[in-house]
Amino acid sequence: MRFPASFLTLLGAALVLCAALAPGTAAAQGTVKSKHGDWEVRCDTPPGAQNEQCVVMQFVTAEDRPNVGLTVIVLKTADKQAKILRVLAPLGVLLPRGLGLRIDEEDLGSAGFVRCLPNGCVAEVIMDENLLGKLSSGTTATFIIFQTPEEGIGIPISLSGFKDGYAELP
Repeated sequence: MRFPASFLTLLGAALVLCAALAPGTAAAQGTVKSKHGDWEVRCDTPPGAQNEQCVVMQFVTAEDRPNVGLTVIVLKTADKQAKILRVLAPLGVLLPRGLGLRIDEEDLGSAGFVRCLPNGCVAEVIMDENLLGKLSSGTTATFIIFQTPEEGIGIPISLSGFKDGYAELP
């Protein structure tokens, strides 16, 4: 399967933003365009891109483990045909277990990790309208990572402001 160049450019830009905005980074790249509750809209023009790329994102750490953090990014592809939820988890996660997701009291399953970068491992899904609706109307999303087969760590993030932040994406 071949992806259009615009999709690959946006995918590359999002991975650059994901890496740049990840935990432990000295200076986040991209410009904060607006804040909506607990979410930020950040935009940047990556090298080689013709247009500015924007994401709505949030960085959180586990309440009981300050060294375990997630960067959650939602974006629209350049052609506006797909919506992507991308999560950067810390190195050391158990890759085969993937990343679990609950919104409020509903278990929505898990997504596999697609690659690991020097600052973390990336899981992503192409969002459908059902998932987008749950993120927009929910109160809390809990992402679950595993460091051992028995040890799941649930990291809750507030969905306050997600709907407005997402609506601002070009």
